[in-house]
Amino acid sequence: MTGRELPEEFVDGYAGVLGDVAHTGRRLNRQELQARRAAGERAAEAGHSLRALVNAHLAVTRASWPRTASAPTDSVLAALAQAVDALAGGYERAQHLAVRQEEAARREFIDDLLYGGSDLGRLAERAERFGLRLSHAHAVAVAEGSVAYSEADPVARRVQQALVGRFGDRQMLLTTKEGRLICIAPGDPAEVLAYFARQAHTATGGRVAVGRTHGGAGGIVQSYEEALNALELAERMGLGDPVLHAADLLVYPVLTRDRQAMADLVRSTLGPLQEARGGAGPLLETLAVYFDAGCVAAEAARRLSLSVRALTYRLARVHQLTGADPADPVHRYTLHTAVIGARLLDWPAQEL
Repeated sequence: MTGRELPEEFVDGYAGVLGDVAHTGRRLNRQELQARRAAGERAAEAGHSLRALVNAHLAVTRASWPRTASAPTDSVLAALAQAVDALAGGYERAQHLAVRQEEAARREFIDDLLYGGSDLGRLAERAERFGLRLSHAHAVAVAEGSVAYSEADPVARRVQQALVGRFGDRQMLLTTKEGRLICIAPGDPAEVLAYFARQAHTATGGRVAVGRTHGGAGGIVQSYEEALNALELAERMGLGDPVLHAADLLVYPVLTRDRQAMADLVRSTLGPLQEARGGAGPLLETLAVYFDAGCVAAEAARRLSLSVRALTYRLARVHQLTGADPADPVHRYTLHTAVIGARLLDWPAQEL
């Protein structure tokens, strides 16, 4: 290779072109430029640096420069500039293609991982390439804001930089799917996902849900679905917490496991509220806020922007219509369960 860092194949034909240019003063033609672009692409694909590629061509230029060139020096230098530009263009094109292929492979892996529709053995092999070991137990956190996010979004990059700066390489994967930020990390320790939740909430101003920790690739799918269900549940139930944990919300799926029984409870317990002026909505909201406030009338009145007297009147009206007294511990449990069921079933907006 005589002083050059690359194999001869990457500079093949260049010396002859340079000699012809030195005698004629012409510029490189389309075929010659394409040959340099192709050399740049091959060098990038082979893992050689652009600096080494350019240095190899400069070395050929010094060694092959004719001592009795007919053309001005400027012409030869112009041809050299053309060659270097073509080399760089081909090199960058190969790099861009490699980046796009890597992005496509990463996106395909994430889709397969979160949908659970791929061969587990093959999925485990691909996972290590992206920093995950599926033999470990993982949990998934999902963050959503008022807008959709992509991996190139500044918000996603800011959250990732914060995570890497805090934890370094902890075999975690930050990505986006359907406009949401997603973090997959080993479930123990849970500090990675807790930190992600804080950073994502600050960056998006939205809500974050964390699924439970499960083992294997199927466990990641399950944790992801738990986080999505928690976000949907929070929206339906009007939960105000910025960070939700699926483990804390297990009672809600239990309550709706027998949907027909829950619908019957809502109809029989809260159905009479529809006879009130303005329908069931205002009294149902009053009950929900009253229970959320720990059945403290003063706090519930404050949250509803009502006087305590007005709140007490509404509770008395509920008692009158339903026969169940919110202040009675026995009745309170039935009413509270029915209110939760109404939220879950979107009643009275939806017919039961």
